[in-house]
Amino acid sequence: MAPIIHLVFFIINALVDLLWWAIVISAILSWLFAFEVINRRNQFVYNVATVLDRITDPVLRPFRRFIPAIGGVDISPIIVLLLLRGVQLFILPALEAALIGPFG
Repeated sequence: MAPIIHLVFFIINALVDLLWWAIVISAILSWLFAFEVINRRNQFVYNVATVLDRITDPVLRPFRRFIPAIGGVDISPIIVLLLLRGVQLFILPALEAALIGPFG
């Protein structure tokens, strides 16, 4: 049973990593759009930005409601990134250890 638990937590950890990178790339793209470094009218860039927004917006939206922009800068991605790392470093390992204990 322990290998199955390890596999499940490996997959969860990988999904959290992918979400983390999607938020980072989405934030960088938004800065590049804001400073007009890249053009949103480019079809490829538009498609990438749309996919990333659809992935990250459901996670970021609740935080954007409560965290105001500071000087016009949205800091909710930073808060979410910190929370995701906290989940990876503290909650997932503790939960995995707690589940492996009885089944290990």
